[in-house]
Amino acid sequence: MLDVEKELQQAVRHFWTTRSTQKTRQGTATGRKDAGDRAAVTGGKHADRFIELIAHIVRDSGLPDAAIHAREKTGCTLPGYFRPTKEWDVVVVWKGSLVATVEVKSQVGSFGNNFNNRVEEAVGSATDFWKAYEYGRFQPSGRPWLGYLFMLEEDPASIAPKRHATLEPFAIDHEFQGRSYAGRYELVCQRLLRERLYDAACFITSNAAEGARGKFTEPNPELGIRPFAISLSARARAFAELG
Repeated sequence: MLDVEKELQQAVRHFWTTRSTQKTRQGTATGRKDAGDRAAVTGGKHADRFIELIAHIVRDSGLPDAAIHAREKTGCTLPGYFRPTKEWDVVVVWKGSLVATVEVKSQVGSFGNNFNNRVEEAVGSATDFWKAYEYGRFQPSGRPWLGYLFMLEEDPASIAPKRHATLEPFAIDHEFQGRSYAGRYELVCQRLLRERLYDAACFITSNAAEGARGKFTEPNPELGIRPFAISLSARARAFAELG
């Protein structure tokens, strides 16, 4: 199998160096710059190597001619159930069959503002996807594979414990209480698997300084890149064997 850890290192390095470059260059032609980190976000391209990693896993698993559609390049619009369509980050198609769909997400800063949005998006997208499959929107495909890959910035604000109060007598789930945002994302990804909303989830953390050298952390082995890759590879091989 591919050295997925090495490829993930390259993806992490590309993410941080691309963000840094875009933040520096954004607006040089017009003299206008986006505020704060938005300069790095609006530039795009920072997730390209994560998408390449997914493509390498699929093609190395017996589908060398699979079509890999990326949101920022060819568009990845699939039909939904609760909504007409949904644009995914990565869609893999082979001989007219939907092989795999992957959300590739990251969060740098704004942890409190974006946590709930990310969770609602992940749960809602998966629920809509499987309902669409249940009602035959992806025919004639067999059961596709759904994955979630998420990288969170390591930062004092993302690793510090948090506590929340709720209206009495309604208590917050004790599993969340006292967890940092990093810990909460880890728990969410684990629950996405346990509830079978996604076939695999990969959750990693990294920071700009060490990430520029490719360093990342896998807080939970169950959510590492290797089980993610093995699961995707197995599904791709199944499609290859069906011919």
